[in-house]
Amino acid sequence: MTRPPVAPGAAGPGAYVLGVDSGGSGLRVALGRVGLPGPLSTTLCAEPVRTGPGGIDAGHLLDQLLPAARELLDRAAASATDEAPAGGVAALAIGAAGMATLGDRLRAELPGALADALGVRRLALAADAVTAYAGAVGQRPGAVVAGGTGMIALGTDLMEWHRADGWGHLLGDSGGGAWIGRAGLDAAMRAHDGRRGGSPALLDRLRAVFGPAEALPGLLYPRSDRPAALASFAPEVAACAGADAVAAGILRQAAGHIAEAAAAVCPTPAGKESERGESGEVALTGGLFKMGEPLIAPLREELARLLPGARVTSAEGDPLTGALRIARALAAGDLRLPAHPTMLFVPGKHGSGRPGGTAAPDGPRTR
Repeated sequence: MTRPPVAPGAAGPGAYVLGVDSGGSGLRVALGRVGLPGPLSTTLCAEPVRTGPGGIDAGHLLDQLLPAARELLDRAAASATDEAPAGGVAALAIGAAGMATLGDRLRAELPGALADALGVRRLALAADAVTAYAGAVGQRPGAVVAGGTGMIALGTDLMEWHRADGWGHLLGDSGGGAWIGRAGLDAAMRAHDGRRGGSPALLDRLRAVFGPAEALPGLLYPRSDRPAALASFAPEVAACAGADAVAAGILRQAAGHIAEAAAAVCPTPAGKESERGESGEVALTGGLFKMGEPLIAPLREELARLLPGARVTSAEGDPLTGALRIARALAAGDLRLPAHPTMLFVPGKHGSGRPGGTAAPDGPRTR
């Protein structure tokens, strides 16, 4: 059902917020209340949002989001009480993979469509790295490294965004799952050929996972999901690292790349904190770090070398948590993360693409 519009300045205690995380595994939607932590309920749309010549398909996203949002709102209304009455949607935040480069249609079409359908007057459209940041760090200055098949580092001093890597498996994503998997397979093939730098242990794992080494090119090269296929071998590298010097060396190299990206984006605290040599907070998020100590131990060493005094933390929450946090901050008029025309687009907010905005149109500044 359609909720009544919420006035831009109103976010009463019964008002709801919606957070959305759109990625390769589908669309996740969470409903929360203004002023209360955590989601009330969540739902999953398993079909990934389509991407075409015009970028991310806004119509396809709406076709999934609107029924899911109405289901969550109806469910909440059915359980409302006098102490916690049902309200309207005060704010909505969407984090989407590809938003920064492929989100033109979303930025053009979603504000009006969501205002008409759900009465939403406060909206944020964010790159998934930004919602990952908000979930991992919140609205504090710092840096987040999001590692999975790929790898991207994002940091902010709450004035502007700084990005390093995230350029895909052909141009970067150095230290990510696909990078580690490819390096492990390279070492396995070297052992197969009798070349220097080979690892018999990784060759054994290649054969166990993929079959004969000679058949590997025919299995990998035609695949459209080649990065994911490469990344599937990364856990094998981690499993061998304890007893195999080549595998351990690959993870040390990966840790170096990840730490370099974090150092490129992490803001340095001002004043007394800087005098004490502290370098801010670096949060780690994503499936890459589930490989555990074989990667985490050398990564901590590299971060200590490049960012002395940095606090290395695990993510507080995931990107869906981050989307809800952004929505709550919007509803409260307390969004401190910097708006940006493509990374964190807030219609009508200074720096989000309106005349007079200060953010550069080609992406966050990197250093």
